[in-house]
Amino acid sequence: MTRVLILGSTGSIGVQALDVVDGAPDMRCVGLACGTRVAEMDAQAAARGIAHTSAAAGGGTVPYTADLASLIDASEPDIVLNALVGSAGLAPTLAALSRGIPVALANKESLVAGGDLVARERARTGAGLVPVDSEHSALFQLLEGVERPRVRRCILTASGGPFRGRTADALEDVAPSDALAHPTWDMGAKITIDSATLMNKGLEVIEAHHLFDLPYERVEVVVHPQSTIHAMVRLDDGSVLAHMGPPDMRVPIAHALRWPAAPPERAQMGLEGLTLSFEAPDEHAFPCLRLAREAGMEGGTAPAILNAANEEAVGAFLAGRIGFMDIPRGVAHALESVPAAPADSLEAVMQADAQAREAVAARAGAA
Repeated sequence: MTRVLILGSTGSIGVQALDVVDGAPDMRCVGLACGTRVAEMDAQAAARGIAHTSAAAGGGTVPYTADLASLIDASEPDIVLNALVGSAGLAPTLAALSRGIPVALANKESLVAGGDLVARERARTGAGLVPVDSEHSALFQLLEGVERPRVRRCILTASGGPFRGRTADALEDVAPSDALAHPTWDMGAKITIDSATLMNKGLEVIEAHHLFDLPYERVEVVVHPQSTIHAMVRLDDGSVLAHMGPPDMRVPIAHALRWPAAPPERAQMGLEGLTLSFEAPDEHAFPCLRLAREAGMEGGTAPAILNAANEEAVGAFLAGRIGFMDIPRGVAHALESVPAAPADSLEAVMQADAQAREAVAARAGAA
């Protein structure tokens, strides 16, 4: 019986992870954590007899543990699924890995903000790290058994979001409700906005760099509106391996929770009669992709600055304090005004995080 701890249980990934665990006779959820939706988490726990919970907003009616490291110790999981949103997910990722517990990672910010720290902890304990993002799950499966020198390019696909084809000028006045109308995926608000700006794909470039030890020049992004192919790998003989599947996050969740064992069976995907199209992303209209790649290549705390600035800017956009195109402007401002430093400790990463948020908040307040 695999004991699963789900961090971020009330979000889109967390709810689907519970669905996967509920349908698996060889899995059991032993703990839950959420941000502020405590009543919803309480209901999830009560319905399943889960005895250990934690919430950023404080405890509910179910037995409660004050911090996530203590929750990991109390629930004694075999695997931790980290579906928290934002840089708040870094500390519990490190806590699980430091205890030798494998992590199914849906919190890409753990690697964006603290990729070097995560790598150090993985090397020290040997704990596994399995991606849950559909694109990285696809790459993870494609690269199994492939000698790394044979890999010429890893290609991440992007749907293009709700504003594919629009110019930068046409994006100045879009509303949060427009940006939240994703054409393919059902996701939380923050990730949906990141998809609309293409920041989500930029963060995924940094994530792929850390997950697969790939130089940035070997990670590409193409827009694929059908969202049927999640990733591709181009090999040295010119051939291309592609991973295809429906836009259903339960597929990569199940793969991550069962790895290294294969799922008992793969559902029929219904991929007959496909029409596939690809196009280059417009980095003038969607500069977040370029900003993320540049921050990743700079290294140190630059990705943490990028990530925190983006979180702060997305929050300001959703609250109606800034416009859509002010998101990349705020991120660029933070990268220019907050000096990058070595990311050699959690404290250094979180200090850069705080400084970036302050820079964006001050800019948003002046707007």
